[in-house]
Amino acid sequence: MTARQLRARLKGWGGVGAMATACAVTLVLALLLTCTNFPSRTAAEPTGQSLSPAAQTQEQADEECTAPEKQTLPPSDADGPTIEAIRNRQGEKRKLIVGVDLSSYRWGYRDPNSGESGTLEGFDIDLVHRIAEDVLGDPNAVQFKAIPTDQRIPAIEDGRVDMVVRTMTINCARVRDVAFSAPYFKTGQQVLAPKSSPIKGYDETLAHQEICTATGSTAYSQLEADKKAGRLPESADIRTTVPNQLDCLVRLQLGEVDAVVTDGALAASQAAQDPAVQLKGEAFTTEYYGVAMKKDADDLVRRVNRILVDFREDTEDGWQASYTEWLSATLGDDPSPSEPPAPEYLRKS
Repeated sequence: MTARQLRARLKGWGGVGAMATACAVTLVLALLLTCTNFPSRTAAEPTGQSLSPAAQTQEQADEECTAPEKQTLPPSDADGPTIEAIRNRQGEKRKLIVGVDLSSYRWGYRDPNSGESGTLEGFDIDLVHRIAEDVLGDPNAVQFKAIPTDQRIPAIEDGRVDMVVRTMTINCARVRDVAFSAPYFKTGQQVLAPKSSPIKGYDETLAHQEICTATGSTAYSQLEADKKAGRLPESADIRTTVPNQLDCLVRLQLGEVDAVVTDGALAASQAAQDPAVQLKGEAFTTEYYGVAMKKDADDLVRRVNRILVDFREDTEDGWQASYTEWLSATLGDDPSPSEPPAPEYLRKS
């Protein structure tokens, strides 16, 4: 399908109400796209080149990596140098600095009805407040920093944030660079496309379609691997990548791409924002979100894992309450498909 054909189909989406919704989202976010200097497509990687020794070692490590969601430290209440450094911040700086998303509906986003302050809300935001209350005794002792998808790991490594709570999938590549908590949510990659699209899911109907993903995302890595392995049609175009995942929805609305691949939990929230799009097919991976921290922040990792145990067990104001408030409308009343597995703590140091 060409961009022109898709734009023509967009005109018929969902009636007047749907168009109003889509246009409102597009108008605001298209301005953001205009002001963001990033290429619409990344250059295709060269083929036929042998891997360097370092790349071979990394590829071997990825092949040997199993169950990255279990590579975390046991829970503990003990303080340590990382927690003490956070607590020793003075005055207005005595806050937990957390990288989040400001545009993921029902995960981390600003309530448009909250006035000029733009209160942050969502499932991830609830978890951040829970961590801040435990570490600093005040759930609001948080400095939120908007972090693009492709800057999550650099922000942690550079010390710009203490942690990232931003629908971040635990995977083998990332556990080499940062430390993760135990999983706090289960999800999987899915396809998002216009309701009128012939795309049926992650299958042969993606042939000759342009697919958008976020730079540095699990989705792009999966598509790249599947294309090399022949599990994705050779004609599927995966070159369009953007800094923030929501930018893909804007490109879909503008008719610049045919489909988006992202976590099903995020895709469901995007479909709730725009009734002209829908999830196509079932999730084709199983993934887990975790809280990401510096590799050597052992005391903070252990503390977050202890907080997560309490968060899951708290039947009044914990995981279940946050799911019901923020995600049940998009993922369904039954939370069991999204519940994280019983944590295992296999990391030794």
